[in-house]
Amino acid sequence: MVRTLGQGGTERQVAELAKALDGASFTPHVACFVGGGHRFEELRERGVPLVEIPLRSFVRPSVITATRRLRRYLRENGIQIVHTFDFPANIFGVPAARASGTPVVLASQRGYRRVYPWRYRRLLRLSDWLAHGIVVNCEAMRRHLIEDCSVPAGKIHLCYNGIDLGVFGPGPRERPPQLEEARLVIGAVSALRPEKGIHILVEAFAQAVKARPGIRLLIAGDGSERERLEARAVELGIRGEVVFEPSTSEVARWLHAIDVFVLPSLSEAFSNSLMEAMACGCAVVASRVGGNPELVQEGETGLLFERANAGELAQRLLTLIDDQALRNRLASNAAGGMERYSSAASAERMQGIYESFLRKQGPRPLSE
Repeated sequence: MVRTLGQGGTERQVAELAKALDGASFTPHVACFVGGGHRFEELRERGVPLVEIPLRSFVRPSVITATRRLRRYLRENGIQIVHTFDFPANIFGVPAARASGTPVVLASQRGYRRVYPWRYRRLLRLSDWLAHGIVVNCEAMRRHLIEDCSVPAGKIHLCYNGIDLGVFGPGPRERPPQLEEARLVIGAVSALRPEKGIHILVEAFAQAVKARPGIRLLIAGDGSERERLEARAVELGIRGEVVFEPSTSEVARWLHAIDVFVLPSLSEAFSNSLMEAMACGCAVVASRVGGNPELVQEGETGLLFERANAGELAQRLLTLIDDQALRNRLASNAAGGMERYSSAASAERMQGIYESFLRKQGPRPLSE
């Protein structure tokens, strides 16, 4: 269960898992609050059963209707496991599934709770208590739940994100027309939200391009920060060196246009976009937050810099601009280690978690 099935990273993980689970053991159904979206259509085409649970508020009467709809669906389809993937689904789905008698109810924690509104953080304490287990996507999230949210360590289970290595893999560096004159392309493919820290990248690039003319910055994505970022590029006198592209489903094509991929997040768990860039053969630079250091081994598979430090990021960029051999080595090492993060490997890990809970709780028919 997830709030929506659009373009986000969590939505992508739900879709990848539903497609990759062993069909001999599991028949996944996917529930969402808002139907439609890229992942919704992708799953429909693959024949995955989909159900929309229309919920717009946790306090209005519609929550009673939504609970009844979910309860009926769970019982009619004999659902043995409910796994919620984001905080709205945790808050609604965990209590509703437990009340419905579902044998196994799992929640997820895929980001730091400090970015959630405070009233939702209080409700998540209830879902923590009610869930049989909580799945995290990196060790940083495990520590966050234990240290900041007082969740017992034994309740937490790790399953790293997975990506489709048939889509994301090394390829020739092909420049689109707007970048074909670039000496080197620095880029980010990201939702343009404040916590993604793209403004730090713009500041760092402004320093780097003054020292190394001819480079270009590609920012691919949409979000509330788009106008602010464009305005800042104008203020810094680099608007002509920055290419803004809207969000697209052709992520791999843009990654193959990037030489140095930057993830400057102020808050991050385990980044899909960072994994995809590494798999596509980009040299990567990431902020030293959340799960980024679990993916990027300093000097081996990429470079790290301190959160919000544009000056340090600029120095990292200059190092990679000037040292092609280092760029190539980091990119090769990163791409070579991505098998452990394939969709199949992630699904196998998640399947192991599901099976362990089924053995413990005992699958059984759901009766009225």
